[in-house]
Formats: sequence, C-alpha cells, structure tokens
Amino acid sequence: MIKKLHEMGMRSEQAYWAGAASIGLAILAWATSLRTESAGLARADRWGIFVGEWAPTFFALGNGLRSYEAQAEAAPTMAEAGTRRTTEPVP
Repeated sequence: MIKKLHEMGMRSEQAYWAGAASIGLAILAWATSLRTESAGLARADRWGIFVGEWAPTFFALGNGLRSYEAQAEAAPTMAEAGTRRTTEPVP
C-alpha cells in the first residue's frame, strides 16, 4: 500500500501535514458541533473524536512513506557500492 501511495505521488511530508491539519479539523468539528447542534456536549465530543482519529493514521502513513523514501534513496547507493566491490581486484 505504501509503495502504491508513493507511486501515486504522495510523499511523507504531505501525510504529516494532513495529520497536523486533522488535529485542527477535529477541534473545529468539535466547536462547530457544540455551537450549531442542539444535541449537546456528548455529540460534539463524538465529532471531535471521530475526526481526531484520522491524525494517527496520517502520521503512521507518513512514517511508512518516510521509510520507503529512505530505502528508495539508499538502493542506488547500495547498488553502486556493490558494483565497485566486484570490480576491485582481489589481493
């Protein structure tokens, strides 16, 4: 799944920003629900918690993408190092 997200153009920074934005959105959803709905504090809390659960998911995706990006950057370097080793003469 991480590979597919990366191929679609998603980067770790975007996932981290989405996580941070979802925290702000959770607060906004809670405040909006508290002010506009007559259901009270319990309903506002549920909205805030529902949206707030997105943040850890985005942060986890960001970590996965960051690891994938690091491996993708290291792979050519490892291949070059392996090529150099095989071409060096053995004493």
